[in-house]
Amino acid sequence: MTAVGVIRGTTPDRRAVIPLLRRLRSAEGQADPLPVWEELRALGDVVPAPWGGYFVTGFDACNQVLRGRNWLVPDFDWQERQPDTGRWQEPATREMTRTLSRLNRPAHTVQRRALGNLFDRGTLETMRPQIADHVTRLLDRLDRRLRSHGAADFVSTVGEQLPIHTVGRWLAIPAEHYPHILDFTHRQVHAQELLPTKSDLAISAQATREMRAFFTGLLAHRRAHLGNDVLSGWIRHWDAQYPDDRAAADQTLYDLTMFITIASLETTATLLTNAVWFLTRDPARADFLRRNPEHIDDAIDEVLRYDPPIHLNSRFAADDTVLAGVPIAKDTTVHVLYGAANHDPRRNHQPHVFDIRRKGGHLTFGGGAHYCLGSALARLEARQLLTQLLERFPTLRPTAGPTYAHRMVFRRITSLYVTA
Repeated sequence: MTAVGVIRGTTPDRRAVIPLLRRLRSAEGQADPLPVWEELRALGDVVPAPWGGYFVTGFDACNQVLRGRNWLVPDFDWQERQPDTGRWQEPATREMTRTLSRLNRPAHTVQRRALGNLFDRGTLETMRPQIADHVTRLLDRLDRRLRSHGAADFVSTVGEQLPIHTVGRWLAIPAEHYPHILDFTHRQVHAQELLPTKSDLAISAQATREMRAFFTGLLAHRRAHLGNDVLSGWIRHWDAQYPDDRAAADQTLYDLTMFITIASLETTATLLTNAVWFLTRDPARADFLRRNPEHIDDAIDEVLRYDPPIHLNSRFAADDTVLAGVPIAKDTTVHVLYGAANHDPRRNHQPHVFDIRRKGGHLTFGGGAHYCLGSALARLEARQLLTQLLERFPTLRPTAGPTYAHRMVFRRITSLYVTA
């Protein structure tokens, strides 16, 4: 493997990536982003962005950024140092900047330690039968729709329902609220695009207001009716941390509860739907897993590698540094391209081939301090789903390819119709 710092150089033409970014966001690019990732990697491991900053395409370089302590997430302090501060004043943007994904040490360390290992082995074992029950009931619904209509949308029937049922049950959120949570989550995420439009920001602002009203009301109700659930435990902890400042406790609780709820929805739904798409479109793959269920975890990792639910994530340089031979000035933003990195042939041989037994590597869950909190839970949900689905629906097949939302950052499959 080539060492970071001595990989290929970069093109000086910042305009070269513009048509590639347009393609990545187009219907064609969403359906098959692999050619775009390949062309981006061909420009270099560190590629200048048109607006300043860089895209990082090589596996080793991306890994260095995600794990390095001198690469930070764009927090409030960084935003205030930017010349276009107005870009960061939008309600939805500020709302997400307070969450764990946009905190640097020491604030990130404090919240992260307070949460502990959210989904340790004991917690997952407790949740496993509950998730298995959710899967059974959702597949029952899928079976009824297939019998009555001949085809069904996997996304709306199962894919986006399992994550909200899982996190909702874990936080003891009443099920009647699940549709509303999914709705404002789909709309709020527009503000997290790389270059959101005014329309995107307006949609996200309204969703943010609904999101804040919901979670603020949930926390107030739970504080008045404390129980033995996870959310009640968080309330007790943060009320004790801020005994004389209820507003600070409320803000921290809101940020944590909101982020951990919505962060587990779209990305996991995309993983689940991608798994069904990649495995059932080729009967030989599904048959292999049915006969060899010990490879289900390998299949999940290959789905995560092949088509990550997030296209990119951003960091900035804490100090002047060099990345893959390219000098990077302090405060400069770099955008880690997960798909391009996962398909780097120097890390994964023949990366364009979907191979369940690859035993390759991917960066889809990130790395370092910001490694995905819910990675183990997402794997458990996918494992439970595939185990039951392969057994119950041996002839399940997609009727056509998935449809996608036209996004640059978060990859969302809006529908996948299947038949049996």
